[in-house]
Amino acid sequence: MEWHRHENNRQMRVNQRGSLVYLTFPILEETGAVKHLFSTRLGGVSEGIYSSMNLSYTRGDQKEAVDENYRRIAAALGCSVEDMVCSDQTHTTNLRIVGRADGGKGITRAKDYHDVDGLLTDEPGVYLATFFADCVPLYFVDTKRKAIALAHSGWRGTVARMGRCVVEKMREAYGTDPADLLAAVGPSICQECYEVSEDVAAAFTAEFHKPGQEREILIPKGGGKYQLDLWRANEIVLTEAGIPGENIQITDLCTCHNDCYLFSYRASHGQRGNLGAFLGLAAN
Repeated sequence: MEWHRHENNRQMRVNQRGSLVYLTFPILEETGAVKHLFSTRLGGVSEGIYSSMNLSYTRGDQKEAVDENYRRIAAALGCSVEDMVCSDQTHTTNLRIVGRADGGKGITRAKDYHDVDGLLTDEPGVYLATFFADCVPLYFVDTKRKAIALAHSGWRGTVARMGRCVVEKMREAYGTDPADLLAAVGPSICQECYEVSEDVAAAFTAEFHKPGQEREILIPKGGGKYQLDLWRANEIVLTEAGIPGENIQITDLCTCHNDCYLFSYRASHGQRGNLGAFLGLAAN
């Protein structure tokens, strides 16, 4: 298995459990306080364009296959699917605090909420789940106050500073000091692969206006096209929200470059399944 990687000081770790292949962040593993993973396409039972670890019930895959895929992810995490709580992503910065009473929502029972792109909890054994196919997963761990968050941040979420929204919500709900947070920016589309139009570039220029920031995140290509660096943009958001740079790990894996292993909307022209990010506080 040969991945296309970008240079990074702390690469994501590739793990295998039977046929299931999943990714983890050393910075989060080393805490011992959480269990987490980011899924790949490998190790599920879905077929065709969903092959094989598809975690979406809404893209046309067979329900029985998706159910089995979730069971395999749960086994890797050491939990059950009834411990998982799913987001309802619509490119907002809306956040929801969840707990054991929400277990299974989005998998074994219907969600009773909508338009939620980020989830938070301080209850051990509750596993947050968000979904991706080029957008940016954001993981947050406060080991001092034993609280976590997981968020979905595409270009709309990034320009609206989803990472800052999460930090502020964790401060409000749990008393989190951002200086104590660990954060990880997960597999998503890299700058080389992510061409955007002038209106998207203008939105980022307006928001990221400190000296040098525009050059860090946007490369003009001409003809009203730009290459956008969501990884760097999210890193700026997180550091400006008060998380120390040494507490942030940035992915080294692009979904589009690695479309054999990761679902990518751009690479597949929309014909794909969904990847999943999962994060839970280890049970006491």
